[in-house]
Amino acid sequence: MPDRTVALVGLMGAGKSAIGRRLAQRLGLPFVDADVEIEAAAGCSIEEFFERYGEAQFRAGERRVIKRLLDGPPIVLATGGGAFMDAQTRALMRQRAVTVWLRAELPLLLERVGRRSNRPLLKQDDPEAVLQRLMAVRYPVYAEADITIESRDAPAERTTDDVIAALTQFFAAGAPAGAAS
Repeated sequence: MPDRTVALVGLMGAGKSAIGRRLAQRLGLPFVDADVEIEAAAGCSIEEFFERYGEAQFRAGERRVIKRLLDGPPIVLATGGGAFMDAQTRALMRQRAVTVWLRAELPLLLERVGRRSNRPLLKQDDPEAVLQRLMAVRYPVYAEADITIESRDAPAERTTDDVIAALTQFFAAGAPAGAAS
């Protein structure tokens, strides 16, 4: 069992919540979705928050919520797609958590995000164009995560198995927080 939080990072649709729930169950840790915690703290949906206050204010609130969660006992944390892009949040996550990037290819992301209509960043433009831009900007930063796992079109249990195997290897090697794996 990890002695610190396992934080899942990646683009919307990468499977952070779906894999996170399964991972938490397998590790015997609580699962926390940062977006749900942010909505509870804000008293409104993320979509409403974006509309009222904009992305900059959302990121500031997200940073505070993630800090609070990382100050607590170990959990499996599914973060929002932009959380790891914030330098302060990223530094905090690298200090207090094992970061796992769920990396997915564009066609799979498009299929998955098409199932939900409450993604504020995808309402601004063509979803494919938005995701391509986000991938270009975010993937080099996500690559700083401790562990990278390919999120593919397969049962979620298979990806969860991949994460468990990578975490086992990571901890067996005695890797400190922030070490590449």
